[in-house]
This record gives sequence, C-alpha cells and structure tokens, in this order.
Amino acid sequence: MNQLDRHDVLLLAELQRDSRQTVQQLATAVGLSSTPCWKRVKEMEASGIIRGYTALVDREKVGLSLAVLAEVNLTRHNEDDVRRFERAVADAPQIVSCYATTGQADYVIKVLVPDIKSYESFLHDIAFKLPGVTHLRSSVVLKEVKAETRLPLDDGSRIAAPRRRRG
Repeated sequence: MNQLDRHDVLLLAELQRDSRQTVQQLATAVGLSSTPCWKRVKEMEASGIIRGYTALVDREKVGLSLAVLAEVNLTRHNEDDVRRFERAVADAPQIVSCYATTGQADYVIKVLVPDIKSYESFLHDIAFKLPGVTHLRSSVVLKEVKAETRLPLDDGSRIAAPRRRRG
C-alpha cells in the first residue's frame, strides 16, 4: 500500500476518532460496504500504516499529575553511546516520549510522574544515570493546552487518485 485514497483517509480518521467501531459502522461512515472496508483496514494493518489500537487514559485520573519536558544533551554522539542512551530511555516507563532534535538539545523527553518529589527521584535514580547525559534542562508543564493523538490526515494532501477496481 503506497498512497492513500479518499476512503483510506476517511477510514483512518474514523479509527482515530473511535477505534472500537464495528466494520459495519466504519463502512457506513466512509461510504463503503463491509467487505471492502474490512479489506482496507487489514491492508493498512499489514503495511504498518495502522500500528495498533489503544485506550486513551486520563493521566491525572491515574495519579500522573506532573508532566515535565526535559532537554537532554549527550557528551558524545558516537553510535554506541546514542544506542545505549536510546535503549535506556525506552526502558524508563516514566519517559513517555523522546525525540532526537536539532538545535540546543540533542533530545527532548516527556516525563510523567505523580508529583515533584517523584520527579526529583526520577532525576537522581534514572535521568542522571542515563548513558552519556551531560546536561538536562527541565520545564514543568503548567497546563496542557493541546495533547492530540490524532494525526491531521483530512487536509487532502495525502490522497491519491481513486483506486481501480481489482479483478
């Protein structure tokens, strides 16, 4: 599956809105019958466009009230040090996202913890022990203005010409 057509984009938008819909509900929402709808979803799963399905959990309702964005700099940027750092980040459950960046920071991480005391423990027990870390600048999130999980697919820029009917 190379390019997405209008139905694929509509399907992805519907699945991002509510992935618990039945195939019949999806088909109705995007203007297809059930079988082609099911086949398209399966194709997008097989090709990796759809990586999985998940529940969105309110972090504050499960006790993760403090969000911190931290800029991280590494001492060296050789392949081994970078791999070790990235593996350690992947193993730290408090780090929910990590981005390699340009600019002043080598990485930006998002950390979720219950409170500031927990963040201090995270710093001493995990962050300062991450391989190759030379500097870490923390910014406490005061308010999440936008935290969207949906990808902006419906602007039409990724839509291919209509598919030809198979067989």
